[in-house]
Amino acid sequence: MQDITDERLKVIPYASGVVLEIGIGLGLNLPIYDPTRVECVIGVDPGANFLRIGRSRHATSPVPLEIIKAPAEALPLTDASIDTAVVTYTLCSVEDPMRVLAELRRVLKPTGRVLFLEHGLAHDQKVSSWQHRLNPIWKRLAVGCNLNRPVASTFEKAGFRLLEVDHYYLGGAPRSVGYTCRGVAVSTG
Repeated sequence: MQDITDERLKVIPYASGVVLEIGIGLGLNLPIYDPTRVECVIGVDPGANFLRIGRSRHATSPVPLEIIKAPAEALPLTDASIDTAVVTYTLCSVEDPMRVLAELRRVLKPTGRVLFLEHGLAHDQKVSSWQHRLNPIWKRLAVGCNLNRPVASTFEKAGFRLLEVDHYYLGGAPRSVGYTCRGVAVSTG
Protein backbone atom coordinates (compact mmCIF):
# COMPACT_ATOMS: atom_id res chain seq x y z
CA MET A 1 0.00 0.00 0.00
CA GLN A 2 2.84 2.42 0.76
CA ASP A 3 4.23 2.07 -2.78
CA ILE A 4 0.86 3.14 -4.20
CA THR A 5 0.64 6.05 -1.74
CA ASP A 6 4.14 7.11 -2.78
CA GLU A 7 3.03 7.01 -6.42
CA ARG A 8 -0.03 9.15 -5.65
CA LEU A 9 2.30 11.70 -4.01
CA LYS A 10 4.03 12.10 -7.39
CA VAL A 11 0.77 13.13 -9.09
CA ILE A 12 -1.87 14.68 -6.84
CA PRO A 13 0.09 17.73 -5.56
CA TYR A 14 0.16 19.06 -9.15
CA ALA A 15 -3.63 19.41 -9.33
CA SER A 16 -4.89 22.99 -9.34
CA GLY A 17 -8.05 25.06 -9.71
CA VAL A 18 -11.34 23.25 -10.04
CA VAL A 19 -10.43 19.56 -9.97
CA LEU A 20 -12.48 16.64 -11.24
CA GLU A 21 -11.50 13.27 -9.80
CA ILE A 22 -13.16 10.30 -11.43
CA GLY A 23 -13.43 7.19 -9.31
CA ILE A 24 -13.08 9.12 -6.05
CA GLY A 25 -14.81 6.33 -4.07
CA LEU A 26 -12.61 5.68 -1.06
CA GLY A 27 -11.10 9.18 -1.14
CA LEU A 28 -7.49 7.97 -1.06
CA ASN A 29 -6.22 11.07 -2.90
CA LEU A 30 -8.04 13.61 -0.73
CA PRO A 31 -5.36 14.06 1.97
CA ILE A 32 -2.78 14.77 -0.75
CA TYR A 33 -4.51 17.73 -2.47
CA ASP A 34 -2.80 21.06 -1.82
CA PRO A 35 -5.39 23.54 -0.45
CA THR A 36 -3.25 26.46 -1.63
CA ARG A 37 -3.56 25.24 -5.25
CA VAL A 38 -6.97 23.54 -5.37
CA GLU A 39 -10.18 25.59 -5.35
CA CYS A 40 -12.40 22.52 -4.97
CA VAL A 41 -12.61 18.84 -5.92
CA ILE A 42 -15.61 17.40 -7.69
CA GLY A 43 -15.48 13.67 -7.06
CA VAL A 44 -17.42 11.36 -9.35
CA ASP A 45 -18.03 7.69 -8.66
CA PRO A 46 -20.90 5.32 -9.54
CA GLY A 47 -20.19 2.94 -6.66
CA ALA A 48 -22.38 3.49 -3.61
CA ASN A 49 -20.33 1.01 -1.56
CA PHE A 50 -17.01 2.73 -2.31
CA LEU A 51 -18.55 6.13 -1.57
CA ARG A 52 -19.97 4.84 1.73
CA ILE A 53 -16.60 3.39 2.78
CA GLY A 54 -14.89 6.68 1.89
CA ARG A 55 -17.24 8.93 3.90
CA SER A 56 -14.77 9.60 6.72
CA ARG A 57 -12.07 10.69 4.25
CA HIS A 58 -14.63 12.79 2.38
CA ALA A 59 -15.64 14.49 5.64
CA THR A 60 -12.04 15.43 6.48
CA SER A 61 -11.03 16.64 3.02
CA PRO A 62 -8.51 19.50 3.19
CA VAL A 63 -10.19 21.11 0.17
CA PRO A 64 -13.87 21.85 -0.55
CA LEU A 65 -15.44 18.67 -1.91
CA GLU A 66 -18.55 17.87 -3.91
CA ILE A 67 -19.42 14.21 -4.44
CA ILE A 68 -21.52 13.16 -7.43
CA LYS A 69 -22.76 9.59 -7.75
CA ALA A 70 -22.54 9.02 -11.51
CA PRO A 71 -20.59 7.04 -14.08
CA ALA A 72 -17.57 8.75 -15.61
CA GLU A 73 -18.97 7.93 -19.07
CA ALA A 74 -21.77 10.49 -18.51
CA LEU A 75 -20.43 13.34 -16.38
CA PRO A 76 -23.19 15.69 -15.16
CA LEU A 77 -20.92 18.73 -15.61
CA THR A 78 -20.94 21.67 -17.98
CA ASP A 79 -18.52 21.91 -20.88
CA ALA A 80 -15.13 23.56 -20.26
CA SER A 81 -15.63 23.82 -16.48
CA ILE A 82 -12.65 21.85 -15.13
CA ASP A 83 -9.02 22.96 -14.72
CA THR A 84 -7.52 19.59 -13.77
CA ALA A 85 -8.87 16.07 -14.13
CA VAL A 86 -7.35 13.38 -11.91
CA VAL A 87 -7.48 9.73 -12.91
CA THR A 88 -5.76 7.28 -10.56
CA TYR A 89 -6.26 3.53 -10.84
CA THR A 90 -9.66 4.05 -12.44
CA LEU A 91 -9.46 3.51 -16.22
CA CYS A 92 -8.85 -0.17 -15.55
CA SER A 93 -12.38 -0.62 -14.22
CA VAL A 94 -14.65 1.79 -16.11
CA GLU A 95 -17.03 0.27 -18.65
CA ASP A 96 -15.84 2.37 -21.60
CA PRO A 97 -12.43 4.10 -21.25
CA MET A 98 -12.78 5.92 -24.58
CA ARG A 99 -16.13 7.39 -23.55
CA VAL A 100 -14.66 8.46 -20.19
CA LEU A 101 -11.79 10.24 -21.93
CA ALA A 102 -14.22 11.90 -24.37
CA GLU A 103 -16.14 13.19 -21.36
CA LEU A 104 -12.91 14.50 -19.81
CA ARG A 105 -12.10 16.35 -23.04
CA ARG A 106 -15.59 17.86 -22.99
CA VAL A 107 -15.45 19.15 -19.42
CA LEU A 108 -11.83 20.35 -19.44
CA LYS A 109 -11.15 24.03 -20.05
CA PRO A 110 -8.98 24.68 -23.14
CA THR A 111 -6.03 25.12 -20.77
CA GLY A 112 -7.02 22.07 -18.71
CA ARG A 113 -4.97 18.94 -18.20
CA VAL A 114 -5.33 15.38 -17.00
CA LEU A 115 -3.03 13.99 -14.33
CA PHE A 116 -3.05 10.21 -14.50
CA LEU A 117 -1.61 7.25 -12.63
CA GLU A 118 -2.82 3.91 -13.94
CA HIS A 119 -1.78 0.31 -14.19
CA GLY A 120 -2.24 -1.40 -17.51
CA LEU A 121 -0.93 -3.42 -20.40
CA ALA A 122 2.85 -3.85 -20.28
CA HIS A 123 5.07 -3.26 -23.29
CA ASP A 124 7.02 -6.44 -22.47
CA GLN A 125 5.47 -9.26 -24.55
CA LYS A 126 6.06 -11.92 -21.88
CA VAL A 127 4.30 -9.83 -19.24
CA SER A 128 1.46 -8.72 -21.52
CA SER A 129 0.73 -12.30 -22.60
CA TRP A 130 0.31 -13.21 -18.91
CA GLN A 131 -1.89 -10.17 -18.39
CA HIS A 132 -4.20 -11.32 -21.19
CA ARG A 133 -4.33 -14.86 -19.72
CA LEU A 134 -5.00 -13.68 -16.15
CA ASN A 135 -7.43 -10.89 -16.98
CA PRO A 136 -10.71 -12.89 -16.94
CA ILE A 137 -9.95 -14.24 -13.46
CA TRP A 138 -8.47 -10.97 -12.16
CA LYS A 139 -11.47 -8.96 -13.38
CA ARG A 140 -13.88 -11.15 -11.40
CA LEU A 141 -11.73 -11.03 -8.26
CA ALA A 142 -10.82 -7.34 -8.40
CA VAL A 143 -14.20 -5.59 -8.77
CA GLY A 144 -14.06 -5.23 -12.55
CA CYS A 145 -10.40 -4.18 -12.78
CA ASN A 146 -8.69 -5.09 -16.06
CA LEU A 147 -4.97 -5.87 -16.28
CA ASN A 148 -4.71 -5.52 -20.04
CA ARG A 149 -5.83 -2.02 -20.98
CA PRO A 150 -3.19 0.11 -22.68
CA VAL A 151 -2.98 3.47 -20.92
CA ALA A 152 -0.89 5.94 -22.94
CA SER A 153 -2.17 4.86 -26.35
CA THR A 154 -5.77 5.06 -25.12
CA PHE A 155 -5.23 8.69 -24.15
CA GLU A 156 -3.72 9.39 -27.57
CA LYS A 157 -6.54 7.63 -29.44
CA ALA A 158 -9.04 9.68 -27.43
CA GLY A 159 -7.54 12.97 -28.65
CA PHE A 160 -5.01 13.78 -25.94
CA ARG A 161 -1.37 14.74 -26.29
CA LEU A 162 0.94 13.36 -23.64
CA LEU A 163 3.10 16.14 -22.17
CA GLU A 164 4.77 13.72 -19.77
CA VAL A 165 4.62 9.95 -19.52
CA ASP A 166 6.56 7.38 -17.52
CA HIS A 167 6.18 3.61 -17.85
CA TYR A 168 7.57 1.35 -15.11
CA TYR A 169 6.90 -1.60 -12.84
CA LEU A 170 5.69 -0.81 -9.35
CA GLY A 171 8.11 -2.21 -6.80
CA GLY A 172 6.89 -5.10 -4.70
CA ALA A 173 4.06 -6.04 -7.06
CA PRO A 174 4.04 -8.91 -9.55
CA ARG A 175 4.90 -7.56 -13.00
CA SER A 176 1.52 -8.65 -14.39
CA VAL A 177 -0.33 -6.31 -11.99
CA GLY A 178 2.39 -3.73 -11.35
CA TYR A 179 2.97 -2.24 -14.80
CA THR A 180 2.31 1.47 -14.23
CA CYS A 181 1.84 4.50 -16.47
CA ARG A 182 2.01 7.99 -14.96
CA GLY A 183 1.71 11.26 -16.84
CA VAL A 184 0.10 14.51 -17.86
CA ALA A 185 -2.17 14.86 -20.88
CA VAL A 186 -3.86 17.78 -22.64
CA SER A 187 -6.58 17.80 -25.26
CA THR A 188 -5.45 18.18 -28.86
CA GLY A 189 -8.42 20.36 -29.66
